[in-house]
Amino acid sequence: MRIPRIYHPEKLAGQRHCVLSDDAANHVGRVLRMSEGSQLILFDGSNHIFHATIDHISKKQISVNITHCEFDNRESNLPIHLGQVISRGDRMEFTIQKSVELGVNIITPLWSERCGVKLDSERQDKKIQQWQKIAIAACEQCGRNMVPEIRPIMKLTDWCKEQDEMLKLNLHPRAKYTIKSLPNVPSTGVRLLIGSEGGLSPEEIAMTEQQGFTEVLLGKRVLRTETASLATITALQTLYGDLS
Repeated sequence: MRIPRIYHPEKLAGQRHCVLSDDAANHVGRVLRMSEGSQLILFDGSNHIFHATIDHISKKQISVNITHCEFDNRESNLPIHLGQVISRGDRMEFTIQKSVELGVNIITPLWSERCGVKLDSERQDKKIQQWQKIAIAACEQCGRNMVPEIRPIMKLTDWCKEQDEMLKLNLHPRAKYTIKSLPNVPSTGVRLLIGSEGGLSPEEIAMTEQQGFTEVLLGKRVLRTETASLATITALQTLYGDLS
């Protein structure tokens, strides 16, 4: 039987005993219905795993004893920062979940001219918290021991102006390059822009060119926004990352 993997939001290095977070305790106690003496694997985002045994269960909390720790790196050699224009319904949640499984390191939700989603500031905060929980759950499932950051929602123009050493990529049906024919993918990784269901406006496309984005072509078919994200990430990880 597979030992459940549980995220712990506080650093565990040097600890022999800890109390699970409320979310983790609810999952372990009410969903998994585990009992005292059951084994868990905890991870805290430090790229280590901590083998633990449930010590005590009560209505309010679950405590565990940590037996030993080991380094367990599941990260790709290709860092990817996904800038994803927010999509409707559960498509954004699906994109976040699967992109985390595929190895994305950072996800920034974006506003664009053709974005069909509207959120006030309170709902934005709740969405970020919800999306971060989805990223954590994806790590618990897929074996990653570092949790990708879900950044606050940004305007597309502001995100594109951010400076880093990553290769900037944007999908375009008339692009010069395919993923396979990119002349150079640096070890510093890729900043990948994926637009909304309606695509980017001509003005936004011109802006990405001015900000140094390289346009790439992803096949002959038009893909939905969530399909485009995952297909591009998969292609990048296959050619330059750790998928084979």
